[in-house]
Order: sequence, then structure tokens, then C-alpha cells
Amino acid sequence: MSASLDTAIAAEDMRWWGWGDPGHQSALPDHVVELLREEVGIAEDPRRPVELEDVKLPPSALGRAAHRGLSDAVGAARILTDHQVRVVHAAGKGYVDLLRQRTGTPEAAPDAVVFPDSHEQVAAVLAACARFRVAVVPFGGGTSVVGGVAPLRGRQVAVVSLDLRHLRGLVDVDRESLLVRAAAGTRGPALEAELAAHRLTLGHFPQSFEYVTIGGCAATRSAGQASNGYGRIDELVRGLRMASPSAELVLAAQPASAAGPDLRELIVGSEGTLGVITDVTLKVRPRPAETHYEALFFETFEQGAQALRLVAQERRAPDIGRLSDEEETRLTMGLAGDGGLKGRLGRGYIRTRGYAGGCLGIFGWEGDTDDVRQRAGDTLAVLRRAGGLQLGGSPARAWARGRFAAPYLRDDLFSLGVMVDTMETAGRWSGLLGLREAIIAAVRQTLGDRGTPPLVMCHISHLYQSGASLYFTVIARQQDGAEIEQWQAAKAAATDAIIAGGGTLTHHHGVGRDHAAWLEREIGPAGVDLLRGLKARLDPAGIMNPGKLMG
Repeated sequence: MSASLDTAIAAEDMRWWGWGDPGHQSALPDHVVELLREEVGIAEDPRRPVELEDVKLPPSALGRAAHRGLSDAVGAARILTDHQVRVVHAAGKGYVDLLRQRTGTPEAAPDAVVFPDSHEQVAAVLAACARFRVAVVPFGGGTSVVGGVAPLRGRQVAVVSLDLRHLRGLVDVDRESLLVRAAAGTRGPALEAELAAHRLTLGHFPQSFEYVTIGGCAATRSAGQASNGYGRIDELVRGLRMASPSAELVLAAQPASAAGPDLRELIVGSEGTLGVITDVTLKVRPRPAETHYEALFFETFEQGAQALRLVAQERRAPDIGRLSDEEETRLTMGLAGDGGLKGRLGRGYIRTRGYAGGCLGIFGWEGDTDDVRQRAGDTLAVLRRAGGLQLGGSPARAWARGRFAAPYLRDDLFSLGVMVDTMETAGRWSGLLGLREAIIAAVRQTLGDRGTPPLVMCHISHLYQSGASLYFTVIARQQDGAEIEQWQAAKAAATDAIIAGGGTLTHHHGVGRDHAAWLEREIGPAGVDLLRGLKARLDPAGIMNPGKLMG
């Protein structure tokens, strides 16, 4: 391995045992520790991750012939098998992933990590892997929380992680058409920085924004926090290029077309099971001149949800629209403390207006100054008529400043012996409240029966005319000796409740490995057969991301 490549990898990798910048320092305030102790219980002794050298990995199973084939594709210096790089690529960032990483017992690890720097090198890697029966797991930012980058071999004799970080940057800018072409390994912040030089923005800001790659967003059909205004990634991807083991697929960016089914819809969301997306053409907008935030309080979640339904169906939805339920609002205030969000909310003022308890809504608008002023005024008028109490912009701006920080908090909770993870879905307005109640009940009963009664919080995160998304956070004391089974039981119960309640299997996290067993219940046996038929055509050897999406 060359020193320059080694340095570049070390500078860009996240914590191997947690989230984000390895240099990030945090400590939970005393009032937060006491709240968690009272609400769910904590471990008396801190639970630290093991040292990197103590993580247990099997020897690499990549054979000499396969290594030579990959060397011919990318050069020997771009094929790494050292302990650290294999550990970093051994898992995504889901709860079970990190639990295994922290205890030094990952379920699996890639036999090698390969770093191509062009579409042609990606295609050559896939050809070599098909020839030598080596599974390929595309790896962008490594942020999957549903097992999407688990290094599974399937029927193959070895598995490599295909790290796309060197496929990056803007390839082309068509400002007149508001289209840009970007290499798939470009990370979110780098893309926005390059677009800013052209006075443009993509406006795609998932919570994992700091580390996601644009190809990974496309492969998982992600949604950003401002997707109400800018659109989900499937609306923003207008063209793409994909390398698969048997073919190359190039789809040009057209304003519209009636030339048969839209093949982009088959590739966006395919999660690396059909091939590797190497670049995408994206719809962008002029960079906003102004961003305006407002917070409102509602007496109940039902009242707030009805207010959001009105703004969505009257086409007055803000670019950012979130509504926390009573439990999430209570915990958010408690975790923030009197000097934090609770103080900004003016709790005494809320109570004097008859809003004891209640739910916090966060709303944001971006664009030209006159446009923002007009749209914000229209939305706020609807929300106030529906019972919302306007609190001003301070609580919402506080949310915006910390909106990428939650994954770091999860690392701190791990150290206290506290289980925390998330799940999400979307459903119709007509059944949304019942769907939420069913999911919460399923999780509470499952974890309560295991002696670890949870806190289950929920918020609406994205709005549509026909419905909305529901995003859940589950916190409980870890069940000693059965930590993995504990979460898997809760996840299965919640997913069963989602399907039974008419929700979608996933709104923006993707299917990955964790949801694959339920996919047939959403799209039917014929739908799964169609996907498998497409995979057989593009990936006849079955090397592409085994065990994901189609199971």
C-alpha cells in the first residue's frame, strides 16, 4: 500500500466502532445521565469499545489468482488486506453493526478492500470477481443502518468491499438546464461545496449527510431533511451510469420521456445488487438567498398531524416539516435541560396558553427572500388556524444547528449500556395515527416482556398529499447477554406491525439485509421474481451484494 493512499484512507474513515469523526469528543451532561438512569436504567460501569487490534477477524480468503485478477484491474497498491481497513469495512452503522464492532466480534469482514478510481476500473473489478467467484459489496460512506454493506459472500468463495471514495467530484455542470453530473463516490459536503462555487445546491441533507456519497444515496432511495421542498433523491436523479458484471447501462438525463418504462426506477434503490452506480446526473437549484425557521407547538400529536395534512394537501408544505409526538417532545426538552431547548421554548409561556404537554413542530423554508416570506406566511397561517402556537425561530434554529449530531449521542449511550436505534415507515393520512400506535405498542410489549421497558419516540419527518413518514427512536436498557436478540425481536415486531398496518417497509433507509425477509409482503411474489430475473440478466454469477434487497 502506498503511503499517500494510506494517509487518504485514514483521513476519510469514520470511527470503526461508532459514528463520525474519530477526533470528536463528547460527554453526556450529568442531567442527561440522571434522566436515563430514571427512565430506562444504565450500566454502572462504562462499556468501552475494545482496542482495534483486539477485533477478531478470520484470515483473508482471497486467493492468489483472484488477487492477480484484481491487480490487473486496479493495480496492486489499491487492494488492501490489512487489519484496520478490513475492520472499517466490516459493517455499517446500525445498532447491531456497532454492538458487534464495539465488542470486537464483527459477523464478517471483507477479504480485501479494493479502491478503483474510474468507471472502467469498476467494470474491470466486476469482471475479475465474476471470473474468480468473489462477491462484491459496493461501499460509499458506509452509513447503512439496515445491513446494506454487510460483507456477505453468498455462494462465492471470497468477498471484497468495493470502496468508491476515489470516484468523486463534479464531471459536468449545465447551469442553464440546472443539471450537474457527479461521480458516485462524492460525499455530501464535498458536493455542496463544489456546487456552491456555481451558486447551486442539490438540497439533499439526510442526517448522515457528513459521510454519505451521492451514489449511495441513489442506490438506497434516500430522503433528505428538506425533501419536502427539494424532492427525494429518486426525484433528483435524472440520469446515471452503472457497471454490472454483464453489461454497462447509461441513461441520459432527459426533461421527460415516453420511451417505455423509466429504467432509472429500476436502478435507483437497487442497493448494489444489480451493479455499481458510477456517476449520476442530478437536478439542482440556485443556492437559496434566505433560510427561515419557525417552531410551533400543538396540544396533541393528532392535532399537529391534521395541521400538517392541511398544509400538504393545500400545497403549502414547507421545505422542512417535522412534528415530534408527546414522548419525543418531552424527552427532547429533558435531554436539552433548562438552559437548552426547554428554555428556548418558553415552557411557562406554553403552559399559560393551555398547551401543557403537547408536541413540537419544526418548519423551514429556503429560497429567494420574497418567495420565502410568501410561502412561510401561507404555511404559518394554515398551521395557526389548525391550532398551532407559534414560538418563533429560536427553537427551530437550535434544531438546525444540531441536526447531524444525533449519531454521536448514540455512541455515548452505548457506553452507558443503553440500547438506542431508529426505524421508519410511511403511511396514508387516513391510517397514520393508527399505524403509529400499533408500532409503538408492538415495541413496548416486546421489550417489556424481556424486562427492558423502552422509551419509544416518534416524529413525522416528510409530508405528501396522500400521507407522511413516521420516524421512531427506541431507547431501552440493554439486555445483558442478549443485546442482539433484544433489538432484533423489537425490530421484527415493529416491522410486522408496519406491514399489517398498511405502512411501507422503509421510507428512506432502504431494504438492505434487515428488511429483505419482508419485501415480498410489500411487492408480492411476482415483484420479487421480476427483480430476481433482472439480477440474473445483469449479474448471472450472483456476485453483487449477496443477501441484500431480495434476500
